[in-house]
Amino acid sequence: MLLSDFDYDLPEDFIAQKPIEPRDHSKLMILKAATGALTHNHFYNLPDYLQPGDTLVFNDTRVIPARLIGSKAGTGGKVEVFLLNRISGDEWEALVKPGKKARPGTIVEFGEKLKCEVISTTDFGGRIIKFHYNGIFEAILDQLGETPLPPYIKEQLRDKERYQTIYARERGSAAAPTAGLHFTSTLMDTLKTKGINFAFITLHVGLGTFRPVSTDDITQHVMHREYYSISQQAADIINATKKRGNKVVAVGTTSIRTLESASKEGLVEPQSGWTDIFIYPGYRFKVIDAIITNFHLPKSTLLMLISAFAGKEHVLKAYKEAIEHRYRFFSFGDAMFIY
Repeated sequence: MLLSDFDYDLPEDFIAQKPIEPRDHSKLMILKAATGALTHNHFYNLPDYLQPGDTLVFNDTRVIPARLIGSKAGTGGKVEVFLLNRISGDEWEALVKPGKKARPGTIVEFGEKLKCEVISTTDFGGRIIKFHYNGIFEAILDQLGETPLPPYIKEQLRDKERYQTIYARERGSAAAPTAGLHFTSTLMDTLKTKGINFAFITLHVGLGTFRPVSTDDITQHVMHREYYSISQQAADIINATKKRGNKVVAVGTTSIRTLESASKEGLVEPQSGWTDIFIYPGYRFKVIDAIITNFHLPKSTLLMLISAFAGKEHVLKAYKEAIEHRYRFFSFGDAMFIY
């Protein structure tokens, strides 16, 4: 299976540079996975496609100010540290640029309150670092760090909360689970009134989600691990949904990867840990019945995952029609409901 099989042409002006207001006024494309049939709607009409007893599964991770700009102790050279995953305590996995300035033993300073030491390198070219600070780490990070936006978004975001879902609560992501950005409090109230259940799980978005595929044969791509957690309560809600024959609808690819990582015999086990699951065509889904997702980058693992669920030909046809209907793409773009 070749990387080029998942390529498509997208004019640059289709890349959404800012979120739509209100959140739920984005377009919503409906794709039937079995036939490829397409219809067009708006996200605020999502309840029309769900039945009482169905369950929406949300990733409640919260984006942290993961980008830090500091200087190398002794030389003053500029160093950028991009946090990926908290390993434990004050140790993190991170990307450090320039890498030649980040050998083990290097100290990077971010002002008087915060500095880090490079402990070791990783097999993906990153670094293990350990922070030293005076005060509360999260408060210092909020003060000194920057919320990272994807490189294809060129405009400044006036309200940082627009790159958070309205239900974000578990700090730890380097990027937002963007399918959830379309939900508003009003829409969620409407869904509850209709009898739709909510289950909240966590996957902290890191390098695994947005790392480019660099191998021509996609089966040789190795995902970087990301931390996830599923509570007993969430597992009970999801499993009850499966047992009564209702749909489990994953909000975003991160929710899909979490559920499929924790599946056993078609149900979900409460657990926490690390996943490097890579889903591409040929994968047999065990838990999810439908997907809410955005429109993804060419040649990305996210596009491969969606193609595994709905078929590559159906997905690429849908993307072509989305361009014809001037849908907005990527993180701040429009959405799909695939069932």
